[in-house]
Amino acid sequence: MRIVFMGTPQFAVASLDALIQAGCDIVGVVTAPDKPAGRGQKVSESAVKQYAVANGLKVLQPEKLKNAEFLAHLKALHADLQVVVAFRMLPEAVWNMPARGTLNLHASLLPQYRGAAPINWVIINGEKESGVTTFFLKHEIDTGDVLFTEKTTLSGHETAGELHDWLMNKGAGLLVKTVKAIESGRYHEHPQTQLLTGEELRHAPKIFKEDCLIDWSQPAQQIYNKIRGLSPVPTAYTHLNGKVLKIYRSELQQEELTIQPGGFLTDNKTYLKFAAKDGFISLTDIQLEGKKRMGIEDFLRGVKL
Repeated sequence: MRIVFMGTPQFAVASLDALIQAGCDIVGVVTAPDKPAGRGQKVSESAVKQYAVANGLKVLQPEKLKNAEFLAHLKALHADLQVVVAFRMLPEAVWNMPARGTLNLHASLLPQYRGAAPINWVIINGEKESGVTTFFLKHEIDTGDVLFTEKTTLSGHETAGELHDWLMNKGAGLLVKTVKAIESGRYHEHPQTQLLTGEELRHAPKIFKEDCLIDWSQPAQQIYNKIRGLSPVPTAYTHLNGKVLKIYRSELQQEELTIQPGGFLTDNKTYLKFAAKDGFISLTDIQLEGKKRMGIEDFLRGVKL
């Protein structure tokens, strides 16, 4: 089959590489336009573009997906199948173009956690399992018929970054399996309505900065999950001495409170812990505004609280 691949971040690179290693015919790659990034505002290329250029693949970078010129270029590639991994929402003129449809890899066990940030929300909500799903696109986002899934059990201690890397690699393998099944015609489509088992449908909306502020009046377990679910990006934070304090890792300490929620205890040498509703969150990996990210002992050597 002639395949057009669509994706932008590093998560998608693993899938594109797996398809190429499996001998798939990638006739074009669609990714985000180059944009300024960082303090120097130097023009930055997406991870997918960098990989595609290094491997001699044709690259399209449309500003708007409904642009007539882009649609003409896309149609000229004569794709049998389009594969989407971590890209933006597609208009029907794009996803309905190939004869065999448009396949999407999603980093959750659909129909649960539809949306932009499934990896984060699975951990924030303290779920016991996660996984990856392949499905065909249709009108409503992340609602198409499911083809294959792969699950993993969560320990309750991993960060979003660690789950991201596991799902990235497992998803790449699942995508190759799905493409080969479509090519051979040996697959079944499962409507997501049939996969709901009476449980509440949980969503994964985009996360904004205001969502990352820690509310110390919440239960300690809830805060611990939030810190894990936002690490390493976009990162949970609180305030210390009037400055933003990002928290990348912490430890949960279920012990009797001796101070009000939001207050902290420290020996100024080895520990800094904040009081939550029913216990303490001991910080282990942090970054104070204007400083580098560091372990708690290194941090306390440079500041007295």
